[in-house]
Formats: sequence, C-alpha cells, structure tokens
Amino acid sequence: MQDNARRQLRQLLGPENFLEEREDCLTYAFDASEGACLPEAVAFPETAEAVSEILAIANTHRIPIVPRGAGSGLTGGAVPLSGGIVMTMNRMNRIISVDTDNLQAIVQPGVITARLHAAVEAKGLFYPPDPASMDICTIGGNLAENAGGMRAVKYGVTKDFVMGLEVVLANGEIIHTGSRCIKDVVGYDLTRLFVGSEGTLGVITRAVLKLLPLPEGKQTLLAAFGAMEAAAQTIADVIKSGIIPTTMEFMDKHCIRAVTQYQDTGLPVDAEAVLLIEVDGTPHAIETGIKRVQAVCTANRALSVDVARDVADQERLWQSRRAIHAALGLVWPRWEEEDIAVPIARVPKMVRRIDDIAKETGAFIVCFGHAGDGNIHVSLAPHDKNTPHEALTQARAAILKDAIALEGRIAAEHGIGLIKRNQIGWNLDAPTLNLMRQIKGLLDPNGILNPGKVFPSTLTCSAPFGH
Repeated sequence: MQDNARRQLRQLLGPENFLEEREDCLTYAFDASEGACLPEAVAFPETAEAVSEILAIANTHRIPIVPRGAGSGLTGGAVPLSGGIVMTMNRMNRIISVDTDNLQAIVQPGVITARLHAAVEAKGLFYPPDPASMDICTIGGNLAENAGGMRAVKYGVTKDFVMGLEVVLANGEIIHTGSRCIKDVVGYDLTRLFVGSEGTLGVITRAVLKLLPLPEGKQTLLAAFGAMEAAAQTIADVIKSGIIPTTMEFMDKHCIRAVTQYQDTGLPVDAEAVLLIEVDGTPHAIETGIKRVQAVCTANRALSVDVARDVADQERLWQSRRAIHAALGLVWPRWEEEDIAVPIARVPKMVRRIDDIAKETGAFIVCFGHAGDGNIHVSLAPHDKNTPHEALTQARAAILKDAIALEGRIAAEHGIGLIKRNQIGWNLDAPTLNLMRQIKGLLDPNGILNPGKVFPSTLTCSAPFGH
C-alpha cells in the first residue's frame, strides 16, 4: 500500500479505526474456513460516508478491499487473498428503526442477527432468516451470502426479506436500491443483484428488511428411523402432504451419536436417522399440521414419533441440532464441509449417493441439515490416520457432481467464496459466467472488491502464514 494512501486513510479514520500492526491484522486474516492471509491494514468505518471515502481512496490507489462481518463464513469469503484492507463493518451496528405499522426494520450491516430477532419479537414481529451462527453473525454477512437457516422451508432465505439497500460502489458512489413499498417496479431489481454477491460488487451500509407478525405458537416433533432412506423419503412425503413445516432438519447416525456423547439430549442412539420437524401458526394450524406429520412419519416406518411436551423440551431438541458442529469436533479435530442443494423430491436419491460415495472413496462422511428445503450439509473426515487426503478430495468432487446430476447446486447457503470458485462453472454455463464478469467489470472496473472470490481464479494468498 502506498504511503500516500496510508496517510489519507489514517487522517480519515484516526488511529483507533485504522489498524496496521501485525498482531491486529492477524486477527482479521481468516474466517471460519481453512483459508488465511494477512491484510496490510484493518479499517473500521462508522458511517456510509466513511465507507465511501475509504473506497474512493482504495479505488484510486488500486488497494484491495475485503468487507467483513463476523468472520463466520465457511467458504473463505472474508479471507484477504490480495492483502490490502479488511473493512470490518461491526461498528455500524444500529437498528435504526422497527416499524410496526409497515412491518419493516431498517438496520446497519453490523447488527448481530439474533439481536435483530430479539428486537422485533419484543414488538410482536418476526424476522425469519435464522442461520446456525445467528448469535454471532451479522446482517451484513447474511446479505452478502444470502444466508438461509432452519426456517427457510416455510419462509425462504435472506433475499426474500430484503426490500431495499444502501450500497457503496467501488468508486465511492452511494446508491440506493428498492424502497419501502411492497409493490415497486421502478427500474431494475438491483437489490437482488447485491444480495448474495459476497462483497464483490459493493459494500452494503443499510438495509430495509421485511418483517412478519410473530406466529402465535409452535410445536416440535422428533421422529426416529431405522434407515436413512426412510427418513429422507419422509421429508419429501411431508411436503407432498400439503403441510409446509417451519423447519425440517435431519441428522444421521454419526451426528446422533456424536451429539449424545457431547451432551445429554435424549436422542435415540440406536436410530439410523432422526428428523426434527417444527410447525408454527395458530393453535388449530399447529394441531392439524403435527397430526399430519405424525401420520406421514408412521407411514414411513418411523421407530418412534415424539412431540415435545413443553417449551423447555422443544429447546432441548433444537439444542441437539445446534450442537452438531461442536460434537463432531470431539470425533475428529478438523472436518471438511460441503453445502449442497437438490430439489426436495431428490433428497432420498442424494442421501443414497452420499452413502455410496463414502464406501467408494473410503472417506468418513456425516450428513445433516435443512432437508426440508433440499439443503444438505455434508462433513467429511478421514476414517483414520492412514486415510489419504485424496479420498476426501475425490469424495467432495463426487458429491458436488452427483448433486448437479440431480439438478442441484454446489452451494446452498454458504456461498462460493474462495473454496468453490473453481467449481462454479460446474453449475453455470459459459455465457452466464461471462455476463457475471461483465457486471463485475462495470461496477468494479479496477477489481478492488474482494478479489479472487466467486469467479474461477488461480489467485493465491499474497501474505501466507499459519493460524
């Protein structure tokens, strides 16, 4: 970074908001993926105007900028491959307003997702997107990755709740997309262009989010199965039954046993798979939905079907789902993660193929996830210290290719980032990728915004180190 640019940024932000010491930069060199790369500096803007000025300076001096939320991403989206500046948005953390008349919230990107949930629920409203990391992740990161969560079965993902955005472009210009109107066909739908763009097209500094009335209640059901295939078929059959649950999660036998060792959850340890299904709404809708789900589970030879007795019992069941990653860490210290999506009716076939891939490659593969919307999380590890790493590489490639063969996608809610950039062409044809490159070139002609992400690239870390 040129000395002139450093001086301008120090003057703009002050020493407390522009860090350059190595130990400070180390903290922002990685996210929750396996990647790590040392930035030259870390910036903490507090206003959209500050973001604008930072980007104008960076664009003039060709300094890479990597926007960062909480660093909880799993595909390397916040890893500063080209050094440059990590722009951390956590000081822009205001919930500007919660509008109970129009069912909207206006927020800055540094707001923790769970904090927004609590704020709107205190007013009898509901913001459905609930990524597993919601206690630490930020709205800005959710927007950048188009995060989903367990409630996506019924309510959809982040993009379905974004009405408008304030975005700073690479040259420092501040633009506004969408509006606070439910119906709005004025111009192109630029809002959806930026949601899910992983910080490669602009920096989001404000969002208008759609809210819903808080459901009157909810009920949770745990169904155990003697075969993963029966559980997978139940997922498709529940949807066909005319009931759309709030959530429909599954765990395979490896997850069940790992979680049971990690904490006392009361899961049936002899089951090959379990489904956690939740229905919300009015008392009548809940009763009808739960009865129909129970009937489908029974028809698919469930070993047991238990309805939570009370709120504490519901929380115990969902805690078992949230504990999977921590529990798997006791089984093996480092897992490789995959995040795929297939059409809901293809989930049984995909689960069968994952089991076959484990046998074919010798990799230890664990499955869980948001199966009610076709999103399967796959964790891979060696069977033992003698398992070659090539087995995991082969298994990951096979899983992605089989998902594509079933008309699925290589990423569902974790993004493309660094980890899957060279596989994006497996899903997108050349003309589509070319159009994406043209859009990127128009909005970021100097390529300063999150370089080396999303698009196929050979770019490697400019300042590697271990972490």
